[in-house]
Amino acid sequence: MKSLKFATALVFVLLLGGCATGPKMAEIGSKIPALKANEARVYVYRSGSLIGAGIQPSVLINGKVAGSSKPGGFFFADVAPGSIEVLTSTEVEKKLTFTVEAGQTRYVRTSVGLGVLVYRVYPELVDNAEGAKEIAEASYIGPPLPTR
Repeated sequence: MKSLKFATALVFVLLLGGCATGPKMAEIGSKIPALKANEARVYVYRSGSLIGAGIQPSVLINGKVAGSSKPGGFFFADVAPGSIEVLTSTEVEKKLTFTVEAGQTRYVRTSVGLGVLVYRVYPELVDNAEGAKEIAEASYIGPPLPTR
């Protein structure tokens, strides 16, 4: 019986350890640099659901690692206008392609779905109002922001 309780507690701790920690948007919003006139911004985030919490693949934007898909986390990347490809990879690659214009902000939600062998992480373009609302509850997991 003790072993079962210990195993249950261990699984619970491991699941919680998979969630993102960091400041919320309200805490860091003023530290996020202004968007340059010749760039667009892409926010990438994931809900805090514990389903597939251990699956945290890198997120590539136009072939470069921009961050990780962590439960309850978000980051952003400033990109050149034009075609954008967001890619996640577990047992298979999942791609999202869309176009951005200079000065535009877009939101990409990553979500977990069951694959053949493991969970898969799917990128999905969402409405700006919905994306902004959802990242407000997420923790910033990007690179350090400039101090002001």
